[in-house]
Amino acid sequence: MEDLKYLAIIWFGVFVSSFIAKRTRLTAVLYFLAFGSLMANIGILPVENSPFIEGLSNLGIIIIMFALGFEENPRKFVHGIRRSWGIALFGAIAPFLVAYYTAMYYWGDVKLALMCGLAMTMTAVSLAMVSLRSEGLNTSTAARGIMTSAVLDNIGSLALVALVVPLAIGESEVSITGILSVILNVFVFFGIVTALGLWIFPSERPGKLMHRIPFIRNHGVRDLLMLEESGTATLAILLLGLVIGIIAHYFSFHPAVGAYMAGLILKKEYFHVDKAAQETAYQNTKHVIDDVAFSWIGPVFFVTLGTRIILDFDIIVSVLPETMVLTAGLFAGQTIPALLAARYTGRFHWHESIMICFGMLGRAELAFVVLNIGYVEHAIFTEQAFYTLMLTAFCLNVSVPVMIRFWHPYYTGEKQFALRFGNCRISLSRGKTTDEYVEIPVTFRPALIVYEGFGNHGHADRAACTRHKLAG
Repeated sequence: MEDLKYLAIIWFGVFVSSFIAKRTRLTAVLYFLAFGSLMANIGILPVENSPFIEGLSNLGIIIIMFALGFEENPRKFVHGIRRSWGIALFGAIAPFLVAYYTAMYYWGDVKLALMCGLAMTMTAVSLAMVSLRSEGLNTSTAARGIMTSAVLDNIGSLALVALVVPLAIGESEVSITGILSVILNVFVFFGIVTALGLWIFPSERPGKLMHRIPFIRNHGVRDLLMLEESGTATLAILLLGLVIGIIAHYFSFHPAVGAYMAGLILKKEYFHVDKAAQETAYQNTKHVIDDVAFSWIGPVFFVTLGTRIILDFDIIVSVLPETMVLTAGLFAGQTIPALLAARYTGRFHWHESIMICFGMLGRAELAFVVLNIGYVEHAIFTEQAFYTLMLTAFCLNVSVPVMIRFWHPYYTGEKQFALRFGNCRISLSRGKTTDEYVEIPVTFRPALIVYEGFGNHGHADRAACTRHKLAG
């Protein structure tokens, strides 16, 4: 009965938070986190959740990520992976170095600094994606860049866990076997997802091999989903998402990553042979999943995440300088490399690159896992270091919906933002393609040509200043 009481309190908080979010025009995630933290600090909700609430929370984030993947275009996602390697690489190295050297400066312990760097490396993609969805941008190019970067970041973080944790806790040296195991897990898991998407799920399968396998050669996911008359289509695809999430967990990924990939490989044409009925079945199923993910099960995850932020004001005051330095350093260390990588390695537009760098600010659940290992299990973190990291993670997570909301009108072109260097103007917000010529004195006239807007076929927008010597 106690669990049901806590669930009623959480749902009440979700209801109130959603109402306030609409009135203030901010994402509800911010209020979910604040409500959870407030309830835990005044003793209404427990800091350590029961297995029932914890399980419901995990199910919530799995369904959220499944719903987001269900809306995504798989071809665009694969294309985004090729563009996002730089964002994931430089957006992970810089935060690790910032956290490591900040910890060394304040506490002077190499093991503690390694664990700090590891805790602050992995991106919390769920915060960014839900915040983007609340702004109507969850299928945008920027959202795709954030998600694909986060998948690559997840892979890199798993490799770092294999490297850093044994060193920090002193159990062993770096294990080549451990690193090879991470690489093998990556290839096997994504190989399974690829096989499901290309050969198992479709009813029309390419190649001769699949036609030789009994049952699979005659049936696909469409046969399962066309049981719409019995009302099991929604249950069927949620089951698929959960199963692939469990498979992801066995290969050391977060189940939410597996759920996202499951949603990604489920196509609209699987819902019916007839296109009109196909659209109706798809939209009905999507409506039910969105309602579950974003209205009553999914928000439980964010409220319980907020309950982990326990505020001891005496300690907070004592670690405030360290928290401010680390938060500012990570904000700059995350956004600047991610911005430049998105712009110059991913060839995203400026307005997309800025949205991507803001979406990469949140710290993932791995941060709390590392904090538990370093503080509770092995006593590597001091109390000051622990609270500094907790507060920093909270500040960065709160900044995600705030910054996405701030940049939204510039991203959509409702407002304009540009940098000027003398006569050179670089537009950072979305705008129409223009050629601008600036009048300069007659005898030596440098003509400024500014190209803004969108290139064709995915090419990034350009801002170039060229000088031409013109006769008087």
